[in-house]
Formats: sequence, C-alpha cells, structure tokens
Amino acid sequence: MQRPVIRPRRLRATAPLRSLVREHTVRAQDLVLPMFVREGARDPRPIASMPGVVQHTEDTLVAAAVEAVERGVGGLMLFGIPEEKDARGSGADDPQGVLNRALARLRRELGDDTVLMADLCLDEFTDHGHCGVLDDAGRVDNDATLERYGAMALAQAEAGAHLLGPSGMMDGQVAAVREVLDQAGHRDVGLFAYTVKYASSFYGPFREAVDSSLQGDRRTYQMDPGNLREALHELELDLAEGADLVMVKPGLPYLDVLRAVAEVSPVPVGAYQVSGEYAMIEAAAAQGWIERDRAVLESLLSFRRAGATTVLTYYASEVAGWLRDGLPEQLAEFS
Repeated sequence: MQRPVIRPRRLRATAPLRSLVREHTVRAQDLVLPMFVREGARDPRPIASMPGVVQHTEDTLVAAAVEAVERGVGGLMLFGIPEEKDARGSGADDPQGVLNRALARLRRELGDDTVLMADLCLDEFTDHGHCGVLDDAGRVDNDATLERYGAMALAQAEAGAHLLGPSGMMDGQVAAVREVLDQAGHRDVGLFAYTVKYASSFYGPFREAVDSSLQGDRRTYQMDPGNLREALHELELDLAEGADLVMVKPGLPYLDVLRAVAEVSPVPVGAYQVSGEYAMIEAAAAQGWIERDRAVLESLLSFRRAGATTVLTYYASEVAGWLRDGLPEQLAEFS
C-alpha cells in the first residue's frame, strides 16, 4: 500500500484553519503593566531609553491605570521613585511614601477590579542603589535586609496591594515576608516571588526609569546568567517558603529557564519582559528594521509558549487595547 503523503501545510492554508489549531495565544488578562510613579512630579516625565513609558505623577498614574484596567489587563505592578533616598531606604515603608501613597490611591479608585501589585525591594529607595541594607564593609547584609523587607511588606499590604513582589533575591525573603504578613493578619495578601532573577545587562533602561543610584553591580545576590540548575533550586526554596506565584526575569534571553521552571512548578509562573527587551524592539522599529506591532505580539507569544501564565510587559495596556478593538488581519494569529 502506498504510504500517505504527509502535508503539514494543509492546516496552514487559511486563516480559520490556522486559528482552529493554534496552540497558544496572547490574552489581555494574562498581561501585567509595570508602572512608575515619581514623588513630587507635576507632569509625566518621559524615559528616554523607553519611548512611550513615563514616570507618572500620582494623577496621571491613576488615569493610566484606569485606562489599562478598562482595556482588560490582568494587573498592575507599581514602582515608586522618591524625592529623598537614604542608606536604609526609609521611604519604602513610610505610609506617606510615594509608593504606598500611590497604592492606597489606586486601591480606592479600582478596588478589586484589578490585581494591584507592588515591587518589594529597596533599590529605588536607597542612596547606594542596592536592593538591601549594607554592612560596614559595603556588602549587602542579608538578614538586616529581610527586616526591612518585612516592614515594607506590611506597609504595602496596609496600603491595599493584593500581591507583593519580593524582587531583591535575598535568601529567605519569601519566608520572612510571609511571616510578617501572617502575624499582622494579612493572610490573603499573596506573594509573587521574583524567584529567578538574573544579573542581567537588559536592566539598563529600568535604572533610568527609577533614577537608580547604583554604583557597581548586583552579582553577589542576583543569579549568574550561566546557571539553570540553580534556578530550579531557587524555585524549590521559594515554594517551600510560601510563594503563591513565581517569576523568571528577564524573559526573552531566558526562555529555556522559563520552560524548565514552568514544567515543574505547581504554582503559576510569570515572565518579565524587561526594559532592555522593550528598548530593543522600539529602537529596531524606529529604524524600520522590524515590523513593530508584529514583533511585540510575537515576543509576548514566546513567553506564553514557553509556559508563562502571566507576562509583565510595558506593552500591556497598548496590546490589551488592540485585543479589545480587534486585531487587524495581519496580526490575527496572535489572538
């Protein structure tokens, strides 16, 4: 008997056929919008290395957040930029600090209509730019930093955050924060742990976005880019300490890590399309070297295909608007 001719292209012949067998799509509810709010700002301040992204005033933050939620984004992740910084990052747990004030205002405005998240790290608030408290030798003191994270977590929970994002890569950070929250009665506040966060060159534009004071690097606490097994060990630790969701950061350069984590994680897995990834797309598109909108959606689809249930991306609100209004035919394969 003659063997049948195998023709995979049969299922690619028309748009409806391709849609029928599509394995992964990009959905607005899977996207989280990172947002920056600057203390004392009277007008939004553009971020030169991230075209289209701004440091918000408190008023423009609310307006942009409401718009994003109305478009259907799944959540918002807030970062604060204080006017004053010090060695302890005192503004991080000040109820009247920029981040906590913004969280409280958004919670009043949006209630439970979205998932309000807060970055839980000291780097935006310290004058040295590191993610923790320094000892006399200038090294990050892990345990002293955990105490500060606990105070910061309590302030963010009381301001109204639904999820907190411990992102400093300190040993024991999830357990320390969970204990503080539970003792204070905030058992329903979840932890979206930055479980796998590499010491990456792709964070450069973010440091402009938060007016980072960092001198040196964070290689003594963020992960070495060459390591994969270590990522799975970090996952095991964070799960044991009570993480409700876990994250891989950056996204695109670490899709293999994302896949490995997603294959074994019993909790939802997020990926962060970081500032450098965003900046590269924008720069290449500005030169006419790539088709911007297709590149945006293709990059987001890669995270979903690799196993991410949630994607943090500066494109979240824009893409959610596209999906709400109906993608044009040339982009339809992404939804």
